[in-house]
Amino acid sequence: MGAWSMAKFQAAEVLLGARPDAIRMRSAYSDHPLHCRRHSSDAKVFYDVFAMREYAVLDDAREVDLIIDCGANVGYSSAYFLSRFPGANVIAVEPDPKNFEMLSRNLAAWGPRTKLIQAGVWSHPCGLVFSQDNYRDGREWAIQVREARQGEEAQVTAIDIGTLLRESGRERISILKVDIEQAEKVVFAENFDSWIGRVQNIAIELHDPECERVFFRAIEGLGFDVCRSGELTVCRKRVAAGREISAEC
Repeated sequence: MGAWSMAKFQAAEVLLGARPDAIRMRSAYSDHPLHCRRHSSDAKVFYDVFAMREYAVLDDAREVDLIIDCGANVGYSSAYFLSRFPGANVIAVEPDPKNFEMLSRNLAAWGPRTKLIQAGVWSHPCGLVFSQDNYRDGREWAIQVREARQGEEAQVTAIDIGTLLRESGRERISILKVDIEQAEKVVFAENFDSWIGRVQNIAIELHDPECERVFFRAIEGLGFDVCRSGELTVCRKRVAAGREISAEC
């Protein structure tokens, strides 16, 4: 059994100087300590990623080069992937400014392997605003955006996955992680033809039946094997770089 399978979840809390609202967390599955805000959803996300290891279903992905983290929150999933795949680079996209601040802090140790973008992932470039309606529990991990209406000032810009891939200079996306609080029904509704066939693995949280309908219609006929792993829908190309890979969760 490999080190990744043997390592146990570990967490240590260390006060961060002048920020008593923040602690530092450690896990055997992250190469560097990670920051966590007190009295926020951060601890639950940390638990899901590093204790429950919700992305371990992709641990056997091969030749991982580019990972795009849509809805990166404070960076725990990106940190997991960066640690698991030391040859990969991550593009992490997060719209909320407070989450983005923690994302920047958490991924700083990986330096040039990361590109951080404060934006909302959408089907096309446009202006977005933050929804005033509380979604799910209304906490930091459940922030939603919507397209700005005519005459409404945008609070954050939108970026599409095709643009992210093109600007990366890569030919394909090794892992596309998507957790964008129902915006997936926009992202996979249109303007995806240029990039979706160039994705090897998708790990997506689908938040309602309409999101599921739109997503599965978008990937139909593209050769993905689909399975469920906890709250994730995982889609994997059976053949990657000429090699047979497992499609099981």
